[in-house]
Amino acid sequence: MKALCFAMFACAFNLMIGYGGLLSFGHAAFFGMASYISAYTAKQWGFNPELSILAAALVSGGLGAAIGGLAIRRQGIYFSMITLALAQMVYFFCLQAPFTNGEDGIQSVPRGHLFGLIDLSSDMTMYYFVLAMFALVYLAIVRIVHSPFGRVLSAVKGNEPRAVSLGYEANRYKFMLFVFSATLAGVAGATKALALQLASLTDVFWSMSGEVVLMSLIGGLGTLLGPVVGAFFITGLQNYLAQFGAWVTIIQGLVFIICVLVFRRGIVGEIQGWSSDLMKRSGKLNAGASHGESKLSTPPA
Repeated sequence: MKALCFAMFACAFNLMIGYGGLLSFGHAAFFGMASYISAYTAKQWGFNPELSILAAALVSGGLGAAIGGLAIRRQGIYFSMITLALAQMVYFFCLQAPFTNGEDGIQSVPRGHLFGLIDLSSDMTMYYFVLAMFALVYLAIVRIVHSPFGRVLSAVKGNEPRAVSLGYEANRYKFMLFVFSATLAGVAGATKALALQLASLTDVFWSMSGEVVLMSLIGGLGTLLGPVVGAFFITGLQNYLAQFGAWVTIIQGLVFIICVLVFRRGIVGEIQGWSSDLMKRSGKLNAGASHGESKLSTPPA
């Protein structure tokens, strides 16, 4: 369940950087704030799981609109630094706000009954719910990428001045992409809070933004399956290396360096590159063979 939640988060982040070219260092703000909203509404207000996730998604989308409206006016490293600064403001708000319980977080979050009928207290039932949420988020991202909106985003990422010269308002498209990504990241954070029954400052801290960047880079930027593979890889690495304590981050750093040196396009990106190269080579061989056969079959003059 944890890996699936992080896979949703990484897919939402990859939607922005992989298809829009926007590198955000503050995506933990949407992930963490949504986890707090979901946990609080479920525990204090008695919301059903679907209502808690919906409320968290709306809050994270509104927060994304506020942050995106300020940050989208800048590009490159300035955009990244603005998102980081604003995300740290959200972190300190969560640290001081009464409803978050500070460093203790919101614990023992009730999972509730889905649509008032399905009891999610069982881990297996909750797992299937998280899996369904992941499928919905993944399909939504696939639809966005292959829509006319996604095609315009690819054009803006490839050559923004040319896209602007064709009449597209690049900043408006990037702002919409930022809000979409923030909303989907909020869905991931809200689902994680219900699945693990905990919302803490770890979810909104800047290191969480670094982890999702790591997941996307290792899996493969600009690929649909890359963030999923990266999220499962990093989550599994953390779980299996938990016995090493503080050395986990050092090992993660070494793994990241190796992946960057060996798999420059990420795991999925390299696999797709190798498969396309093999198809091109096989196509050239087949073309050469057919050309040779045509020469042999041609009778001499």
